[in-house]
Amino acid sequence: MNPFALEWLQRQGLPSGSLRSKSWGEFAQSDSPRLDFVFTVCDNAAGEICPVWPGQPITAHWGIEDPAAVDGDDAARRHAISKAFHQLNCRIGLFTALPLAKLGAVALQRELDGIGHSQDPDNQAEKAAASPTGTQTL
Repeated sequence: MNPFALEWLQRQGLPSGSLRSKSWGEFAQSDSPRLDFVFTVCDNAAGEICPVWPGQPITAHWGIEDPAAVDGDDAARRHAISKAFHQLNCRIGLFTALPLAKLGAVALQRELDGIGHSQDPDNQAEKAAASPTGTQTL
């Protein structure tokens, strides 16, 4: 686990004691829990062939800059962690707001792919304010 990620979780008051990195192989076993959705987040994963997941869950790529790959001092690394968590939090918020029961498979896949291409809502608000129409889509 990235020590800056653990530090960030602790500062947010989130439990982190039992967290550990996991290989995708742990979720590809026949006795693994059933997955409904799989989101890849590493920018490098976009060009890789994803494994075949048991049960064929819906997959989407929500690439973000890898905070562990950021060069710089501790402040730069902490900023990268904070930025990554913020991006993921925003995307998860968009995902949990979807009317899953009302969306067919194709529409759901389109929505999940769109979330992966969405920008940070804070930046979206700035873009909308600068837009001639005052609107900006995610």
